[in-house]
Amino acid sequence: MSLLVVGSVALDSVETPFGQKEDVLGGSATYFSTSASFFTPARIVAVVGEDFPEAHVSFLKGRGIDLEGLTRVPGRTFRWKGRYGYELNEAKTLDTQLNVFQTFSPELPAAYRDTPYVFLGNIHPELQARVVDQVRSPKLVAADTMNFWIQGSREALLKTLQRVNLLFVNDAEARQLAGEHNVVKAARAILGMGPQRVVIKRGEYGALLFEKDHVFACPAFPLAEVFDPTGAGDTFAGGFMGALATATSDIDSTVLRRAMVMGSVMASFTVEKFSLERLREVTHPEIRARFAEFRKLTHFDDLGPLER
Repeated sequence: MSLLVVGSVALDSVETPFGQKEDVLGGSATYFSTSASFFTPARIVAVVGEDFPEAHVSFLKGRGIDLEGLTRVPGRTFRWKGRYGYELNEAKTLDTQLNVFQTFSPELPAAYRDTPYVFLGNIHPELQARVVDQVRSPKLVAADTMNFWIQGSREALLKTLQRVNLLFVNDAEARQLAGEHNVVKAARAILGMGPQRVVIKRGEYGALLFEKDHVFACPAFPLAEVFDPTGAGDTFAGGFMGALATATSDIDSTVLRRAMVMGSVMASFTVEKFSLERLREVTHPEIRARFAEFRKLTHFDDLGPLER
């Protein structure tokens, strides 16, 4: 089934201890759709400026991503510049230029309005709600958010969460949104705000999935080299949602666990190189092989008798 993402397409400048890149392809919708495109047809609603390279458009088209909703307008493309230290846990933002993204008001093409799976990228919660207004009977609506919206647009965010089936947040955002230091308590509080499921991303420590009566912990794949964690969270969400969209059964705990692992698989590839360089070259056999490695990492037999 097809999958719609509404978010940013950007040009990033990234510095890590292992090198730096200027004006490379980035943005939440870019990472998400590229990751999801390995599993299901993806559609983008986003805006770019006159300076956005045609080569990037060709790359997205080459992944089979539907770009009818990608609008090019006069002005400069959204730009972000950040630096990571050796721990690579969080970027220090050096510069943000919203440019044409500042006036982004998502309008879905008519062909997009029946898309069954919808992902609301990290945009203002009022814009996220506007997207929900435009889709007809989606099977699942997922959303991302960030500390900026949690702090500055909390009322609008809480209204949007009542219309969302699944929320992706990192552990710090979950604590801030819920007002709870403990992640488990925070997840339970967020479930009470509307979403039926919450995925809490924990970077190098993996991710946690919470439902009313179900919790699943997925590790991050152990890598010998990590070059650039930019976009890992959006790549995770793209792999997760792509796996859900290809499920042949109802979304149950088995399907969700598989989606969690697939999200971690795709994120593990992203961080191995800068920008989307690794996702440009990864193959389906590599994805299957790493998924199999995850099964080995997490498999163990039942506990035998403890009596002595």
